[in-house]
Amino acid sequence: LLKIFKLKKVLLFKIGLLTSQEVRINSKKFKREELLNKLKRGEIDILIGTHALIQKEVKFKNLALVILDEQHRFGVKQRTKLCTQSELVPHLLSMTATPIPRTLALTIYGDLDLSLIDEMPKNRKKIITRIINPLGRKSAYKFIEKEVNSGRQAFVICPRIEPSLNKGEQKNNIWTDVKAVKEEYVKLSEKVFPSLKIAMLHGKMKSQEKEKIMKKFKEKKIDILISTSVIEVGIDVPNATVMMIEGADKFGLAQLHQFRGRIGRGQHQSYCFLFTESSGRTINRRLKALISCQNGFELAEKDLEIRGPGDLSGFRQSGIPDLLMASLKNLDLVEKTRDAAKDLLLKDPSLKKYPLLQKEVRDLKQTIHLE
Repeated sequence: LLKIFKLKKVLLFKIGLLTSQEVRINSKKFKREELLNKLKRGEIDILIGTHALIQKEVKFKNLALVILDEQHRFGVKQRTKLCTQSELVPHLLSMTATPIPRTLALTIYGDLDLSLIDEMPKNRKKIITRIINPLGRKSAYKFIEKEVNSGRQAFVICPRIEPSLNKGEQKNNIWTDVKAVKEEYVKLSEKVFPSLKIAMLHGKMKSQEKEKIMKKFKEKKIDILISTSVIEVGIDVPNATVMMIEGADKFGLAQLHQFRGRIGRGQHQSYCFLFTESSGRTINRRLKALISCQNGFELAEKDLEIRGPGDLSGFRQSGIPDLLMASLKNLDLVEKTRDAAKDLLLKDPSLKKYPLLQKEVRDLKQTIHLE
């Protein structure tokens, strides 16, 4: 953004950066308190940041636009907080490769406009996706080794970093026996692919260490990278053609689609293997949806169909709908209500002639976030 808003050598706007580790204004380092004070006074035009922007002390003087990238990584409460950090109700641009069920339901029935990019970049090949049960594990390993020996690279994703300390004891805990990065690193390095160069990556590593490993992977000095979900977004390695996901049933469809998006970015045919130990009907239905859908929006529609739209007045982003969300399925009623609301707001935008309705709208804004 600093490059976009630069005219010759002069910045057109004051742009701030706020994360848990870094605070800057127009590339210069600042103390957190200084930035927050400038923000309250309206001296920063654009603020870019992570979840650090949702903190209680972050206040805008005149917030007019909120842009959420990777929207599915924020909860309803978090998105609500971002949109209530000033007295104004800001415009909202919400971006994601796979909308969560609640958001998708609102684009269909509610008050969200939809802009859809459904075209793939040129020369991209369709990623072949397969569900792998325990009996198919050895064959999948052989295929991955063949791909690497032909010059390609592979990702292996695990749901957790450390193996469970209570393995086998908590039979009802679905996370007890899932694969862990550190454990798989030892197994794959020593037993399965002893001749290949393997590395691991996870969130407990220091930033410099993670950057060093990713640099080596991009430079083809690492054949297989075993990781947690930290590689879900922002990773571009065109030579990587295999995405192997352990415990695929433990991830949501949005995450699985993001993982799959880390491969197929070059000219070579790519493959996504969904490893699962489960055979439940709903789980298979979800994973099969990933096979049949390559488009993120199409996959989101399947997710909505399988999991339900969640709450409009609450914070669940999927599941059996509350009465308010269910009523949105009455398209005739939605259209009539929307038309009536438009006519009313054209005549009386502030609803001064309708104090009871004005109060209801004000109260509703405290409990319902339409995104």
